[in-house]
Amino acid sequence: MNAKEITALFLLAALWGASFLFMRITSPVIGPVLTIELRVLIAGLVLLLYVWMFKKSIELKAYWKQYLIVGALNAAIPFTLIAAATLHLPASVAAILNSTTPLFTALVSRWFLHEPLYAKKWIGIGFGIVGVFALVGWSPVPLSMQTVFSALLSILAAFSYGCGGVYAKKAFTGVSSLSLSIGQQLGAAFVLIPLAAFAIPTKPVSPLVIYSVLGLAVFCTAIAYLFYFYLLANVGPTKTLSVTFLVPVFGVIWGMIFLHEKITIGMLGGLAVILTSIFLLSDVKIIVKRQEYIKG
Repeated sequence: MNAKEITALFLLAALWGASFLFMRITSPVIGPVLTIELRVLIAGLVLLLYVWMFKKSIELKAYWKQYLIVGALNAAIPFTLIAAATLHLPASVAAILNSTTPLFTALVSRWFLHEPLYAKKWIGIGFGIVGVFALVGWSPVPLSMQTVFSALLSILAAFSYGCGGVYAKKAFTGVSSLSLSIGQQLGAAFVLIPLAAFAIPTKPVSPLVIYSVLGLAVFCTAIAYLFYFYLLANVGPTKTLSVTFLVPVFGVIWGMIFLHEKITIGMLGGLAVILTSIFLLSDVKIIVKRQEYIKG
C-alpha cells in the first residue's frame, strides 16, 4: 500500500475505534436503543446524500427484505448490544472484546457454510477464548455479575456480526458494498423504530451528547464507510482486513485520552492474546467476505 492508502487504513481504524468512545458517552444519557437508532438512521441518510451528489448507482428495492435481516444482524443487534455493554464497561474493554468477531465468524462459517477449520484455526479460537477471560478478569473494572453480563453482551454482538457476515455472503452475491451498506443502515433503523419510540428522552441533553451522536453517525459510520469503499477498491479485501488489528488499539487510545480510562497490564495482555487469535484466523475466507460487506 502507498502512503495515501495506509493513511486511509489508519483513519478508518481510528474512526471505528472512536465509535466505542461515543457510545460510552451517549448510551448512559439517551439509552443504547436511541443511540443506535440515531446512528444508523443518520448514517444511512448521509450515505444516500453521497449517492445523490455523486450520482452513484445502488440497489435498494430489490433486496429490501434481505436488508432488514442483514440490518438486524450486522447493525441493529450488535450495535445495541455494544452500546448496552458500554453502560458498565470502559470503551477500551468493549473495543477489545469486539475484536473477537473473526473468532465467531470462523465458527459460524464452520456451522452453516461447512468451511473447514484446520489445527491453526482451532488454536486461534483457543487463543481468543483465553484472551477474553484474561481481559475480563484483569480489566480495571471490578469483577462482578454486572461486569460479566456486560462482557457477555459484547461477545454476543461479535457472534451477531459472525451470523451477519455469513448471511450477507449467501444473500447478496453481486450486490455492491455501497448498496449493502446503505441498505444495512436503513434496514437497521427500520428494525429499531418500535423500540426507539419508547426511548425518547424526557429531559434536555447536553451538547456533548448531541455532538457524540453526530460523531458516531457521520464520522464513525458514514464517512468511515467511504474510507472502507476506497480501500476495497484500491487494495482489495485482504489488505483491508488488517483494519481488524488496528480498531481495538485505537479504541484503547481514545478511551485513555478522552475518558481517562486506566490501561492495565492485564488489558494489554488480553489484547495481545486476542490479536494473536485474529492473526491465526485471518485467512478464513468468510472473514474477508465479511469485510467486503460490513463493521463498532
